[in-house]
Amino acid sequence: MDACTEANQPASDEQKIVLAVDIGGSHVKIRTSSGGEERKFTSGAGMGPARMMAQLKVLAQDLRFDVVAMGYPGPVVHNRIVLDPRNLGPGWVGFDFAGAFGKPVKIVNDALMQAIGSYEGGRMLFLGLGTGLGAAMIVDHVAQPMELAHLPYKKGKSFEAYVGEAGLEKRGRKKWRKSVFDVVERLRAAMEPDDVVIGGGNVEKLDEMPPGARRGDNALAFEGGFRLWHDAALVV
Repeated sequence: MDACTEANQPASDEQKIVLAVDIGGSHVKIRTSSGGEERKFTSGAGMGPARMMAQLKVLAQDLRFDVVAMGYPGPVVHNRIVLDPRNLGPGWVGFDFAGAFGKPVKIVNDALMQAIGSYEGGRMLFLGLGTGLGAAMIVDHVAQPMELAHLPYKKGKSFEAYVGEAGLEKRGRKKWRKSVFDVVERLRAAMEPDDVVIGGGNVEKLDEMPPGARRGDNALAFEGGFRLWHDAALVV
């Protein structure tokens, strides 16, 4: 194959530049796999998908990318959003993101995207401490989002009621940390992971980690978005 012909060949997924979009209740953050700094804008309860796309296009107007990976704060099944998020505006279910971007788009739950970026092999349980409780499991490169937040925990309340933002504000940091340690131990016993990663915005409020757990980093959500396109071994 001569140089001219090779230059005209379409890029493989591993070669494509990915725009990773991390959608949160307070901010939408973006970064591309070609490098550069994180960029962000404020989200909030009034933000629906059309408004997000309008702001995102302005923020990313000078960025070159081939494909998009999105971490969404709600349930996603087979690349389709199935429920509007609690902390944002309505209209997300059925929204045509590929059409809005004019690029191929892969969408996963936001906790799963950070889990993928944190994964180092084997059986990993990811727990995201933020507004609520995000959860995901990756077993031998097979990634699965998990809806553990609303399972019953104590006194008729859920895991999320104790270790989410509301539990932290209501019960104070000392009791919240104790609950985090207990919840991690219970889920470890149930899921039997080799590795536990605790991420999300509130992980910084833990002075020490539960036994056997390691600290995640929100920036790894971008790495997870890149891996959605670049890691051929990953099954989502």
